[in-house]
Amino acid sequence: MKPMPPPGQVTLVGAGPGDPELLTLKAVRAIAAASVILVDDLVGDGVLAHARPGARITYVGKRGGCRSTPQDTIEQLMLDAARAGENVVRLKGGDPFIFGRGGEEVESLRRAGIEPAVVNGVTAGLAALTSLGAPLTHREHAQGVIFVTGHPQKDGPGVDWARLAESARDLRLTLVIYMGIGSAAGIQAGLLAALAPDTPAAVIERASLPAQRQCVTTLGALLQDLRAAGLGSPAIMVVGDVVRGVAAVHARG
Repeated sequence: MKPMPPPGQVTLVGAGPGDPELLTLKAVRAIAAASVILVDDLVGDGVLAHARPGARITYVGKRGGCRSTPQDTIEQLMLDAARAGENVVRLKGGDPFIFGRGGEEVESLRRAGIEPAVVNGVTAGLAALTSLGAPLTHREHAQGVIFVTGHPQKDGPGVDWARLAESARDLRLTLVIYMGIGSAAGIQAGLLAALAPDTPAAVIERASLPAQRQCVTTLGALLQDLRAAGLGSPAIMVVGDVVRGVAAVHARG
């Protein structure tokens, strides 16, 4: 009987928001060592320049509103490759543990007896507003940040935007909304239940990439300006006073 190969390893790697120069050194080393790389749609092309010659690269999708590889299939691909002795990298846009389903994949691998490694990446919610020269927190304007998805689990309870807006108002928090373009009308209506229409807001599409576009506006004009600018996914929405400085710069420009 042919002996089974020694088990391989799996590393979940955050590829950051797209700009390959935002990769960590640890991410570059993991990508360069991989024999199998499973890549999300939102990973920038330049990131794969670090893959070694001969690495087997498989694109497995995962973008809101688009056809995607089923999650169960992705997890099985990781398991099969690891059991075959491969060095597997699951390459994800942003950070694996911030709306990247990394938690589900780690649980699946552990159930199969494989302990994965995780390499964090710069999450798009941070890179997006940074690209406009503004912080997510500020001692005078924002005492914290809420990262929230605008695309909750199907058949789940969804997000109580009005309640979230109350927390942002009362606790002086910045709201960073991932995957919210398709639900922008409902998000805007919910947030306006507790936040003033002149609350600063910004939408950043394809943050950190050469094709980045943005719209700096107010919560009251968000949907109108978003449509006028023609912005789409992938994009980050930021709502809060930290955007006010960006708005002032745009007004002067």
